Amino acid sequence: MLLSGRRIVVTGVLNDDSIAFHAARLAQEHGAEIVLTSFGRIMSITQRVAKRLPSPPDVLELDVSVPEHHTALAEELGRRWGRVDGVLHAIAFAPPTALGGNFLTTPWPDVATAVEVSAYSLKALAAALAPLMPPGSGIVGLDFDATVAWPGYDWMGVAKAAFESCARYLARDLGPKHIRVNLVAAGPVRTVAAKSIPGFELFEEVWDGRAPLGWDVRDPEPVAKACVALLSDLFPATTGEIIHVDGGYHAMGA
Repeated sequence: MLLSGRRIVVTGVLNDDSIAFHAARLAQEHGAEIVLTSFGRIMSITQRVAKRLPSPPDVLELDVSVPEHHTALAEELGRRWGRVDGVLHAIAFAPPTALGGNFLTTPWPDVATAVEVSAYSLKALAAALAPLMPPGSGIVGLDFDATVAWPGYDWMGVAKAAFESCARYLARDLGPKHIRVNLVAAGPVRTVAAKSIPGFELFEEVWDGRAPLGWDVRDPEPVAKACVALLSDLFPATTGEIIHVDGGYHAMGA
């Protein structure tokens, strides 16, 4: 029961194939009380998926591009729980023009959307909830290794690089409050979000063969387990870190 008594906010649950869904399920199995966040037309989908968790949680509204939503979420969690012990950031989006080989022609408004939703939102969510987070709390973000250029990933790759840098600066500024900030760099998992990336099948074709431990693109559980571990007190002195859960692919040469 790694998370017994802990109260965790989980973002980014789209369906029961998503990494966030499995992290939410494991968090509950390890004793956490959770809420999910969603917004707009996706809200009804998240509410249906929430019923498939061991204990169906409430779904609170959060559009990360709306500052008022961050304030309202913090106020609601303050009334409901009084504290927040952990946050899973599993939010990323880029317009189609920012993906699929359009790097040189993507207009700035679409780049700005990708960076705001996929990177800046980590800071915005952390700043809103940090006042509710006691010493020993943790923020975990889902990442995809941004140290190289991937086929078709384009401005999402740039946004992920900003995401990684943002996590380091948050670790610096929240460290004195004993709030940890870490990322999990996942191997490719066949989620709805991944399928929207042109050329995603190229990752599927090569990853299992190059990863020393092998890799199953249909299994999000190894990534979810890492998220739960980082939200627990098993890593009390780890912050600003990127944990690769990719079968070892990141450590291998071409």
